[in-house]
Amino acid sequence: MTSAKLQTPDGPLFLARPGGGDKSLRAWDAADELLLETAATILQGRPDARVLVVDDHFGALSLGLMRFSPALVADNAGLTEALALNTSANASANGLPQPANWQDPPAGPFDLVVLRIPRQADYLAWLLRWLNGVLAGQGRILAGGMIKHLPDRSVDVFAEAVVTEEVLPARKKARVVVCSRGAASLSDWPALWKGYVLANGVRVDALPAVFAREKLDIGTRLLLPHVTEAVTALGAGARVLDLACGNGVLGLQALSVRPELSLTFADVSSQAVLSTRHNVSQAFPDSKATFYHADGIPDESGTFDLILLNPPFHEGGVVGDHIALRLFRQASRHLAPGGRLLMVGNRHLGYHRTLKRDFSKVRQLDADPRFVVFQAGRS
Repeated sequence: MTSAKLQTPDGPLFLARPGGGDKSLRAWDAADELLLETAATILQGRPDARVLVVDDHFGALSLGLMRFSPALVADNAGLTEALALNTSANASANGLPQPANWQDPPAGPFDLVVLRIPRQADYLAWLLRWLNGVLAGQGRILAGGMIKHLPDRSVDVFAEAVVTEEVLPARKKARVVVCSRGAASLSDWPALWKGYVLANGVRVDALPAVFAREKLDIGTRLLLPHVTEAVTALGAGARVLDLACGNGVLGLQALSVRPELSLTFADVSSQAVLSTRHNVSQAFPDSKATFYHADGIPDESGTFDLILLNPPFHEGGVVGDHIALRLFRQASRHLAPGGRLLMVGNRHLGYHRTLKRDFSKVRQLDADPRFVVFQAGRS
């Protein structure tokens, strides 16, 4: 974990990324710098302005604007850990609120919204429509990101939802857009939910921030028959965890086979948790399901007889196996005696080797040219 100094209009901040991954990566980028500079100009002479920070990555925006006591909302549960880490590293950072998420977002009106532009065009469209409902009449949205990570059609997405007042000159490959409130809302937006139907007839829908919301991804498709087999073999009273659940497709498959099972769903994305709740309530309203918005497996969730996992292999613009390795460690600690992890992963990431760090028994169950299915357990 490497700390780097970010110069802000209010002084330097020392910021680090929590957890694993490439230790040389900074916890902030040029988009954070440009957003903070632009916000400082807009907020000059307005100490009582009500500020909202949306989808901050590691705390640069939240801490850089802390003298305005901003409200915080983020889809990713990992921001809570990042803020705890970086608040402790900066003595002046006191009193910053815990970030809200999309299960219970903050209420407006806000005079300024500072937004990190997401990579998904539909999620950006969702955010801008939601912001139209909480932005003050004369309020402004500052939306920024690294140019290489901006979604396709981003110009059209802004034009359809808000009023673009200014596109600031690019700097250090970062871009910031200044917007005012538009007329578009979520209430009549046809792209709010997208989904598909599984072979067993279960409908799977998802909100825009959720992985593979429009069609079943091919890794999950390879894993589903093995979920059916594993769930069928479980004893009475077994507990199952759908880890990094996304739209809940693995757990929904398990419930379609054994509706009486105790299912737990966990995901770092609050929109994933909302989507899974929606799908479970529609397909299995009487199920014994528990839902966690968490970066991994919460300690209080207990142990499980079967953990289902299709691990993410990207975090923002960073691709690798660091998320999966952390989830493997947690899964090994949360398996009940005789319990198993059932997972699918990209072949090139070499999980047949890394699983053996945390599990004494690793067996390949299936494979295709791109994905491999593994079962892992402990002695």
